[in-house]
Amino acid sequence: MSQLELIFLGTGGSWPTVQRNVTSVALKRDGSVLLFDCGEGTQRQIQKSSLSYMQISHIFISHFHGDHFLGLSGLLQTMQLNDRKEPVHIYGPAGMDELSVKLVTLGYFKPVFPIFSHEVYDGDSLSFDSFSMDVLKTDHGVPSLAYRYREPKRPGKFNKPKALSLGIPEGPLFSQLQQGKTVSLADGRKILPKMVLGPPRPGRTIVISGDTRPIDEMVSFSEHADVLVHEATFDESLRDRARDYGHSTSKQAAEIASKADVDRLVLTHISPRYLKTYQLKKEAEELFKPVMVPHDFDSLTVPLKK
Repeated sequence: MSQLELIFLGTGGSWPTVQRNVTSVALKRDGSVLLFDCGEGTQRQIQKSSLSYMQISHIFISHFHGDHFLGLSGLLQTMQLNDRKEPVHIYGPAGMDELSVKLVTLGYFKPVFPIFSHEVYDGDSLSFDSFSMDVLKTDHGVPSLAYRYREPKRPGKFNKPKALSLGIPEGPLFSQLQQGKTVSLADGRKILPKMVLGPPRPGRTIVISGDTRPIDEMVSFSEHADVLVHEATFDESLRDRARDYGHSTSKQAAEIASKADVDRLVLTHISPRYLKTYQLKKEAEELFKPVMVPHDFDSLTVPLKK
């Protein structure tokens, strides 16, 4: 399985500040990068990080408020200036196709590498080589989406003593069984993988909420996730303001994390009003732990579950 790392390129909401750029989260999977949202200045954030924009293969946009997509045009043009040849796929809610046409024709720019747009909708499940991406409609006053990254189940743990007791010699047959293949022994016996493997082990699941009021559907969508990255634009004293503007408080994000029984909660999309995030973290931790409130360029490695 790939090493999996979340890099928080922009952790603020609405507009960039000295402390925080607007929204963008990268998911690094060995040599490739999935990008979730691309607010203004994201390409510079990438350049200041350990990532390369040339590693980005897929971009998932939650909605079309400027702090979530205005960095796309500059990022695509910079890719071309650096001789990009590989395609880029951009996913988003209704209107993504029309927006992509505008992005790739803005100014005197004509892309020479393939740029594919994809409109996705509530309930969609996209299949890729080694992961899938599920889509949930959220509540933000405009078409808006949450994304769930899922890996397939892994084979169960290999029982070496059992394999040896069955007369399986160490070597290539061990590897084949661990890969889920049936093998034949010299005496004609067939050994099935289930004879030497434990129960299947879960892959990793990461949910990116995008901007949204708290919704019940997010609980089932995030159930048992390794990481829930949920917006927490305001503290609890501004719950009414959060509702009016289509956002969540840190406490509401924690309520969802607790009900969904996730392993870790990450709070992002912090309002520019907060120079310090102690209150947001404290309110969330009253209901759920562990909670992370990252600064720009913080990262989180997501290990395999045992």
